[in-house]
Amino acid sequence: MALQITLPENPSNEDVKVIYKVLLAFNTDISGAPENKPFLALLRETDTGETLGGLHGYWFYGWFYIAMLFVPEQLRGKGYGMKLMDEAEKYAVKQGSYGIWLDSYSFQAPEFYEKAGYEKFGELPNFPAGHSRVFYRKILSK
Repeated sequence: MALQITLPENPSNEDVKVIYKVLLAFNTDISGAPENKPFLALLRETDTGETLGGLHGYWFYGWFYIAMLFVPEQLRGKGYGMKLMDEAEKYAVKQGSYGIWLDSYSFQAPEFYEKAGYEKFGELPNFPAGHSRVFYRKILSK
């Protein structure tokens, strides 16, 4: 069998899906199928119903991952972020999660996550340049 490595200028979604599919099959053979359960907690304006922010995450492989958390600047410091985090933690506990993890940037809210009981477990310096990408976790059960 002759093989070659190609570097497409415009990779197709189909090529990416092939790699994802075979990698997922490999992982599933070893660790079982991931049960991916999405979670969403929205911060909405009561009168208009407008979504102003919120928290999005998902549970899989026994951990809850916080993918996004956003509270508008004018609402920060009023407890909304902690309330969103509390809802995510309640959901994670209900799912039987071992813990919660997330990644953030050094220019976002590292002090907020540390105040919420999260510990830093990794950091990528200069991501983006002059800043870091920081990884946090909170163990819920042993």
